[in-house]
Amino acid sequence: MNAKEDKKFQERKERILKIVKELKRLFPKTKIALHYKNNWALLVTVVLSAQTTDKKVNEVTKSLFQKYKTLDNYAKANLKEFEADIREIGLYKTKAKNILSTAKIIKEKYKGKIPKSMEELTQLPGIGRKTANIVLGNVYGIVEGIAVDTHVRRLSLKFDLTDSKNPDKIEKDLMRILPKKEWSDFTYRMIDYGRKICPARSHDCKSHPLTKIYPPAANRWFTSR
Repeated sequence: MNAKEDKKFQERKERILKIVKELKRLFPKTKIALHYKNNWALLVTVVLSAQTTDKKVNEVTKSLFQKYKTLDNYAKANLKEFEADIREIGLYKTKAKNILSTAKIIKEKYKGKIPKSMEELTQLPGIGRKTANIVLGNVYGIVEGIAVDTHVRRLSLKFDLTDSKNPDKIEKDLMRILPKKEWSDFTYRMIDYGRKICPARSHDCKSHPLTKIYPPAANRWFTSR
């Protein structure tokens, strides 16, 4: 790391600590917005939430979870019928295939229990690091990384916490500058901030709390995907 890179790194470390402090003030209590009643249902909701709002996922799963109540229900489900059940969700065909395939693997290979490691989870169909981080954190209290969803990606770029647009690289950058004890809640607080204060569409955000920490953010706009 040369002097210029080190300067940027140190500035980002200082900035993210200020951001975390402000996020804690704004959202002292934070949690996942998806509705679920068991560990398998959590995994289903997180898979469904990719490129889809949590609000829409919660609407769809309200009836979905009444129809499919156990892991066995998913493992035995008909693909076409399941596609129809989630067709309001973006990328529903791919997600349907991945969810039903994962249900069979978890039932047969893991005896119905959600795998407990990042490596095992990310080998399942359609499960990336974001989903794995959320599942590990909420099911087992295991924090291995930072879940980079669309809000975290967009706001990390907006507040110059990373140079990358790739979620996996953004995660690595954030892990380098943020204390591990903050990793889990950082995701949910950034999501809260993106939803309630600073949405993706262009708007005047000069007076927003985090923009005051990093004023250039007022003119930095990135798409959610």
